[in-house]
Amino acid sequence: MSALDSLRSLSPQQRHTVLAAYLGWTLDAFDFFILVFVLKYIAEEFHTDVPAVSVAIFLTLAMRAVGALIFGLAADRYGRRVTLMANVLLYSLFEFLTGFSTGLTMFLVLRALFGIAMGGEWGVGASLTMETVSAESRGIVSGILQAGYPSGYLLASILFFLLFPIIGWRGMFMVGALPALLVFYIRRNVQESPAFVQRQATPQRSFLTVLRENIPLFLWAVVLMTAFNFFSHGTQDLYPTFLQVQRQYNSYTVGAIAIVYNIGAMIGGLFFGALSQRIGRRRAIVIASVLAIPVAPLWVYGQGPVLLAVGAFLMQFFVQGAWGIVPVHLNELSPDEVRGTFPGFAYQLGNLLASGNATIQAGLAAHWNGDYAFALLIVLVIVAVVVALFSGFGFEKKDIRFGGKGTEDSQGAMPI
Repeated sequence: MSALDSLRSLSPQQRHTVLAAYLGWTLDAFDFFILVFVLKYIAEEFHTDVPAVSVAIFLTLAMRAVGALIFGLAADRYGRRVTLMANVLLYSLFEFLTGFSTGLTMFLVLRALFGIAMGGEWGVGASLTMETVSAESRGIVSGILQAGYPSGYLLASILFFLLFPIIGWRGMFMVGALPALLVFYIRRNVQESPAFVQRQATPQRSFLTVLRENIPLFLWAVVLMTAFNFFSHGTQDLYPTFLQVQRQYNSYTVGAIAIVYNIGAMIGGLFFGALSQRIGRRRAIVIASVLAIPVAPLWVYGQGPVLLAVGAFLMQFFVQGAWGIVPVHLNELSPDEVRGTFPGFAYQLGNLLASGNATIQAGLAAHWNGDYAFALLIVLVIVAVVVALFSGFGFEKKDIRFGGKGTEDSQGAMPI
C-alpha cells in the first residue's frame, strides 16, 4: 500500500486524531521556537548577552523530561485524550505569561515551567495516534506527526518575519497563547485510544516494574534520543542567531531563510517516514543522518542568503527526515502497558542530556571569535555519525501489533 493509499484508508475518527496530535506538536513547537528568533532582543532589554539568555533554551529542554514523566504516567493511568488537553492548556498559559517577564530571572522560571508542559505533549500525542491508526499507516503518519515540529518552527518564522517589527518579542510570546483553542477541537472530535481502553480491563503493572524488565532497550533509546536531540537542536536553535550575528542579516532575511528550511524539514519528515514503511525504521534513519553530512558546508558557508537557504533546506530535509521516523519507532518499541510514558520519557531524557547544546554552541562560537558557523558544523558532523551508528546497530519492531504479541511483518526487536 502506498503512503497516499494508507492515508485514504484512515477512518474519520483516525483522521481527527492524527490532525489533533499534529496540531498539538505544531503549536507546541511554535511556542518553543519563538524564543530562538528573539534571543538577541531579550538580551538587549535585560542588559545581558546571548549566552545568558540561551540558558532559557537549556531550561526548557531539561524540564521537558520532568513533564514527559508526569504527563506520561497520567496518560497511562487516566487516558491519552484528557492528558493531551491538559498539556496544551498549560504550555499555552506559560507561553503567554512569558511576555510579561520583568527580568531575566522571571523569564527563565517561566521557560522552565513551559518546558514541563511541553515535555508531556509529544509522548502523549504520539501514543494516542499510533494506537489509533492501522499498522500499515504508521510510517507516513509518523512523518506527519513529526512534521508538526518544523511546521511550528515555520509558523514562528512567519510570525517573526511579518509581525516582530510591530509587536516586539513580548507580543510574539503573547500570540503563543492561541494554541489553547486546540483543546476545543480535541474535546469535540477526538476519542480515547482503543488500545488504552482495551487495557483498562486487565490489571496494570507500574511503570518501574515494566522498566526494570526493559533496561537495555530503555538505555539504548535514551542514548539514541540524546544524539537525535543534538542533531535537531544543534542545527536549529542557534541558526537564526548565526544569521543575525555572524552574517548580520535583518529580521526579514532571517525569517525568509527560516521559512525555506522549515519547508524542507516538513517534506523530509513525510518522505522518510513513508520510506521507513518500505525499508524499515533503522535503514531509513541511517540514510537520512548520513546524507546530512555532505550538505553541511553549504549550510553554514554558503555565499549569500540564497545559497544558505538552499543548504538549510537540504540540511533540515535530512535532519527532520530522520526525525520523521522517531514517533513510530519509539512507539513500536515501547511495552504496551507504558506506551503513554516510555516513548516520551526516553525522548525527553535525551532532551535533558542534550539540553546544553545551545549554551555549548554559543560558548564555542564566543571562544572562536564569534564563529557560529564552525560551532554549528562540528556538532552536526559528530552527532550525525552517532545517530547513524546507534540507529543502525539498535532495535526495531516494525509493524508490531499494539496490545498483542508478534508483528505483522515478522521483524523482531533485535540488533543488526
